Amino acid sequence: MTRLFNFSAGPATLPESVLLQAQAEMLDWNGVGASIVEISHRSADFIAVAAQAEADLRSLIGIPDDYAVLFLSGGATTQQALLALNFAAPGQAVDYVVTGHWGKTAIKQVSPYVHVHIAANGEPGGFHDIPARDSWTLTPDAAYVHITANETIHGVEFRDAPVVGDVPLFADFSSSIASEPVDVSKYGVIYAGAQKNLGPVGVAVVIIRRDLLERSGQPRADIFDYRSHAARDSMLNTPPTWNWYLAGLVFKWMLAEGGVDEFARRNATKSRLVYEAIDSSGGFYRNDVVPQARSRMNIPYFLPDETLTARFVAESKAAGLLALKGHKAVGGLRASLYNALPVQAAQALVDFMRDFQQRNG
Repeated sequence: MTRLFNFSAGPATLPESVLLQAQAEMLDWNGVGASIVEISHRSADFIAVAAQAEADLRSLIGIPDDYAVLFLSGGATTQQALLALNFAAPGQAVDYVVTGHWGKTAIKQVSPYVHVHIAANGEPGGFHDIPARDSWTLTPDAAYVHITANETIHGVEFRDAPVVGDVPLFADFSSSIASEPVDVSKYGVIYAGAQKNLGPVGVAVVIIRRDLLERSGQPRADIFDYRSHAARDSMLNTPPTWNWYLAGLVFKWMLAEGGVDEFARRNATKSRLVYEAIDSSGGFYRNDVVPQARSRMNIPYFLPDETLTARFVAESKAAGLLALKGHKAVGGLRASLYNALPVQAAQALVDFMRDFQQRNG
């Protein structure tokens, strides 16, 4: 078996050691005589797995005690809808800063429930930058301010939490959670699909400042109520146990590798290698994001024409570099450099890019 370098934007590459452990434990987990996917989520065995995963995640990214941590199904898009239902009164204003495709998607999910005010929008500039903070028009009595910490498709990233006053800041961290240190206390809610930096597809992590759970929100079924999930340790209904277990293995792997400080170093190295290859290509490769807003996690880039792009995708795959085709919304190419992708993968990509340019430039 040969594992290739996988640059997929998600579901993304996972640590090989984690996959091997899961493979070894698949039929008989921990000597119980059954798979982890076959035992009850309410058993003492699985409750211990869940509790350890939460403890490891808290340690990994520094989650304070006054924040609840939920492991839920439905992905980040479901959480986008639940934010309004749980934290805003019917028709109340919410402020959204739009820096790419997923910011627009977040607005679609909440529009039926609240008054969405677009406080800033990078679309007129092609989503090549984050609108300057002094240009934002925030609503003083908004329920919350929402940002997308990293835009997976457009390759734009907030490097620091913006100051938004007394209104709580909510952030979609799906593509950048645990990729570098973050001060959780600057946010009211952080949410993320696990399938990029934290684990497999099928489970989302939601980190909520506990005082926000006291808000009445809007009429909603119990299954959509974060308070109910928090009160039952994310086991209000049957959770995605396999996904939760596998995410827990990734947390342990990250801690053993040196934690977020070490991954910040690796991610900076990977992104620097790729951006330098783009910027030194004399225009053969092009990234349109202004340097100060460039994502470390997702690098969209473009060739002079689509014929070359198709050739690049085919030849890179043959060279063992997977999933470099850009998203259909923007075209071109994209390299996603999540935590489990080694530095050697970025170097292999850069070597291929330079060789491809030599042959086609």
